[in-house]
Amino acid sequence: MRPLLTRRAVLTGLLAGVAAAAAAPAAVSEAEAQQVRATIQAQLDAFGADDAERAFAQASPALRQQFGQAERFVAMVKQHYPVVHRPSAVRFLKAVRIAGELTQGVLFTDARGRSWLAAYRMERQADGSWRIAGCDLKASEGRTA
Repeated sequence: MRPLLTRRAVLTGLLAGVAAAAAAPAAVSEAEAQQVRATIQAQLDAFGADDAERAFAQASPALRQQFGQAERFVAMVKQHYPVVHRPSAVRFLKAVRIAGELTQGVLFTDARGRSWLAAYRMERQADGSWRIAGCDLKASEGRTA
C-alpha cells in the first residue's frame, strides 16, 4: 500500500478530477469505464461469495505477487477494508485519469450507514483487460442511510 500522504493526494485528486470531469469532456471512454466497473464488480461479487481465488484474480500482477496467496489477500481486505469486503451499498462514480492513471471512484455504504469513498487505481494488461492495482479508502462525510 502507498503511504498515507499519497493516499490523501490520490483521493483529493479523484475528487477534483470528478468535479472537473463533470464540466469537461470525459478523459475515459465509456467502453473503458464499463470494463473497469466490471472488473471491480467481479471482485466485489467474489468477496460476497467468499471466493478468494476469483477476488484475487482481479488484482494486478504486482499485487498478486505482493500477497502471494488469495487467502492472504482476502485477510488483508477483511482487516483493512471491511466495507469493501461486505458493503451494504455500492455506487460507481465517474472514472477519471489522474496523472495518466485510470482511477475509478466508488462510494460504499457500510452496515451502519456510513459512507466511504474508494479510489481504485486500475492497470491495463497486455491483453487489454483491466486489473486492480490498489484501492485507497477514506471515510466520507455524512451517512447514506
